[in-house]
Amino acid sequence: MGARTLTIGPVSIEESELSASERREALKKVFAQAQVCVRCQELAATRKTVVFGAGNADAELMFVGEAPGASEDEQGLPFVGQAGKLLEKLLEEIGMTRAEVFICNVLKCRPPANRDPLPAEIVNCQDYLLRQVELIQPTVICTLGNFSTKLLRGEQTGITRLHGQPEVLTLGRRAVRLYPIYHPAAALYTPSMLETLREDFTRLPELLALGAPEQSQALEVPEAVETEPESSAENSEELGSEVDQLGLF
Repeated sequence: MGARTLTIGPVSIEESELSASERREALKKVFAQAQVCVRCQELAATRKTVVFGAGNADAELMFVGEAPGASEDEQGLPFVGQAGKLLEKLLEEIGMTRAEVFICNVLKCRPPANRDPLPAEIVNCQDYLLRQVELIQPTVICTLGNFSTKLLRGEQTGITRLHGQPEVLTLGRRAVRLYPIYHPAAALYTPSMLETLREDFTRLPELLALGAPEQSQALEVPEAVETEPESSAENSEELGSEVDQLGLF
């Protein structure tokens, strides 16, 4: 597929290029904003933690899933259940580790009873994801399942038709190689899908070896996410240890 440009959500004037350390600091600020977000009132009322994402803040490979589950909500980290263990196993099979990649979800809060994300919730949360893409600057974004694939591609073609088919896509100002594959949870429910998932995974080293697509300097960037003003000094003091756990350094 050819390159496409997609701008989602609000944008701001073009920023100057940031160093790696500046991007980390900016990412920590977005993390802090997400921790006190109450845009989705139901999710804010029922969540235990905001699951921002975890991994290498300079990762070449980024995975985007659907939403946190019960284990993720408890621990504050994405993909820590059975689907996460399968993801780690598939990474090992291609010579990679979880520590090398960044993993996050479309939604940063667990939907009650693990229901599907609602359209309004996806809209409310998408700016956090776009800022993660902008600041981590991955070469390849691997969308896991329908929700992340449809959001980042900007149209409704499902994962069954798209899995294993990479394309160059521009999100905001960042051109990436988007690579849709099935969510690991699908292979847990349907064991016959495991080989399809494994086969799609084997193409990831090849995609990473291609390097980042050509970047256009004229594209706009997502603006920093606006949040509610009621974050306290106590919350700010607690952020240090939480950021350490997210591996943002």
